[in-house]
Amino acid sequence: MKYTLLSICLLILPLSLFAANVDTLVVYSKSMKKNTKTCVITPDNYKKTGESYPVLYLLHGYSGNYASWVKDFPQLKHFSDRYNLIIVGVDGDFSSWYFDSPVDSTMRYETYVTKELIDFIDNRYNSIKSREGRAVTGLSMGGHGALYLAIRHQDIFGASGSMSGGVDIRPFPQNWDLAKRLGDKATHPENWEKHTVINQLYLLEDDRLALIIDCGIDDFFIDVNRHLHEKLLYFNIPHDYIERPGGHTLAYWDNALQYQILYFDNFFRTNNSKKAVHTK
Repeated sequence: MKYTLLSICLLILPLSLFAANVDTLVVYSKSMKKNTKTCVITPDNYKKTGESYPVLYLLHGYSGNYASWVKDFPQLKHFSDRYNLIIVGVDGDFSSWYFDSPVDSTMRYETYVTKELIDFIDNRYNSIKSREGRAVTGLSMGGHGALYLAIRHQDIFGASGSMSGGVDIRPFPQNWDLAKRLGDKATHPENWEKHTVINQLYLLEDDRLALIIDCGIDDFFIDVNRHLHEKLLYFNIPHDYIERPGGHTLAYWDNALQYQILYFDNFFRTNNSKKAVHTK
């Protein structure tokens, strides 16, 4: 019932009130020696207040790109206005998995996101330039990437989420170009062990990182998400975990995104009451 009520509450907001702006920008990656694109959504009142805003970074799935978020989830512009968020659609190439590849020096997406892109956004926009003002989430490959980056960089991100994330890549050695990024699993098993989310949990510092994980019960990633949830419980690591009917689909993510943004809004409100602008 709470899901239906939430959806109704969001839908009754008059669409005419939302006028967020979308910028498409080119960011040069020194580590990869190439230009990448990103889209940045700023709320309607961004230029009017002079305040600093929290930033939500979104990581797309396999075969997507920076523009997938705006194209597939047009409601993001409404969320930017409603919650006074800067939202950044990150480009993770076709299949980067958002780590620095140990076998391909042209794929250094951990460095790109956590150093180059964040510096670019903080220098160009009125962002809250601390971990309390940054969150990262993503879907599928991007769900893996969001948790992987946030867990490894808790000094940069204060909150992280995953929607239908491939949170343990080891069961999928033949899928989604993973072997191109890590080498063949049979001959490079150490790369697979070092670059999967579920093996990063030892880095978590008490309850410093706010976590929300969401996966449909019909998703092919449901088993690895349940395993991650169980491991987080075993280590007594606070997190929100959601299972609902649904598969690896846009319809599922469209719904999941609403709850994730509410979760991050609560995090930002709690940690930035004097820094960020928020509607009540």
